Amino acid sequence: MNSDDKVLGLESLSRRRFVQMGAAAAVVTNLGGLAHAQVSGSASMIGVPFEKRNPRVAMIGTGGRGTNLLENLLAADAQIVGLCDLVKAKAEHAASLVVASGQKKPELYTDGPHDFEKMLSRQDADLVVIATPWLWHAEMAVFGMKHGKDVAVEVPAVTTIEDCWKIVKASEETRKHCMMLENCCYGYNETLILRMVHAGKLGDLLYGEGAYLHDLREELFSNAGEGLWRRAEHTKRDGNLYPTHGLGPVANYMGIQRGDRFGHIVSMSTPQRGLDAYRKEHLKAGDPRMAEKYVTGDMNTSLIKTANGLTITVKHTVSTPHPYDRINLIAGTKGIFEDYPPRIYLDGQNSDESWESIDKWKEYQHPLWKTEGEIAKKLGGHGGMDYIMLYRLLQCVREGLPPDMDVYDAAAWSSVTPLSIASVSHGSAPMEFPDFTGGKWQQRKASAIATQV
Repeated sequence: MNSDDKVLGLESLSRRRFVQMGAAAAVVTNLGGLAHAQVSGSASMIGVPFEKRNPRVAMIGTGGRGTNLLENLLAADAQIVGLCDLVKAKAEHAASLVVASGQKKPELYTDGPHDFEKMLSRQDADLVVIATPWLWHAEMAVFGMKHGKDVAVEVPAVTTIEDCWKIVKASEETRKHCMMLENCCYGYNETLILRMVHAGKLGDLLYGEGAYLHDLREELFSNAGEGLWRRAEHTKRDGNLYPTHGLGPVANYMGIQRGDRFGHIVSMSTPQRGLDAYRKEHLKAGDPRMAEKYVTGDMNTSLIKTANGLTITVKHTVSTPHPYDRINLIAGTKGIFEDYPPRIYLDGQNSDESWESIDKWKEYQHPLWKTEGEIAKKLGGHGGMDYIMLYRLLQCVREGLPPDMDVYDAAAWSSVTPLSIASVSHGSAPMEFPDFTGGKWQQRKASAIATQV
């Protein structure tokens, strides 16, 4: 370092950066050690089919999201045998929907936070659907697998690297599936573009971008539903708390876990201002929520580098005014697609470099949307993607097919949260992703979502 650096104060800055990088290196070493230490040694679940059957479904969580999932499951003729919720009235309401569909009333489990264990110990349930607050996901998923159930868990599947390995290990040891209910992978646009990507229309892929940009301030401060637990997450961690809606479709486009994988991530957050400003305007003096300290930056931006050199930008904000947007961008050597609104530009498309609608590419409409699209649209559920997702899950079980997305996808996509938090806390230092497949990502084929005909 020269004298000019000292005058500019760069000497102390460099020392601070050196300390940060040293601490970050320790984190990476620890995560890497965890990655190697947690490998179970059991056979992989890649390509393993479901046991062929008409699944009997037990549900944990019958609030807003759980009820929506239940309605779509019933529309797909799922048999519901058990419902669990802390609030008996919610479970009773869910049961009334089951009865209204023509089934007998399922047994209810509402006796405390661990009553789900009694439900999952039943022998007449094959598949458990988990729609609870995030921190319960890992425990419930592992318990379900260890008691002979395949598991479908809401997003994010888990919240820590340790829990990522727990669900991977449990799935491999029990030979039961654990898939994440990432509905955005089943959207009309997402599935159409996925098939175009696999047909080579965008050429060799280079970069993508996904996001969850959604103004949830009113919901976060609600005295019901997610307001009872989700706001608390903003008092604990600074990073991308909810990455998979934007990331999942991009990961599918790129064949992550299927010829490529996430390599490392760098992440940074803005200051936190939005929740403070919102409560100041909307809460009364003396409200206990005024004493909460929020630490999650209003906008988190993360950059992922894949093993094959592709890049993915992932953004997250729920505490500022913003129109709903998942960005959903994928680009290659022959063109680019970007959503919200959906538009595409392919090489040689026109002379003025203007976007065009994707309507002319309806030949790539996914078969699921061709056959089930009208029912999906009538049901609603995020534009119909909820029904398509659950219809496909039941189809895979009924026909004895492997799941479209497995436990390795659930772990890899969910790991963005803890790794982004580690990167933010260590000056945006790079954090390496564990290889949850044990190297088998190099031999895997494309997801069945892309190749289904």
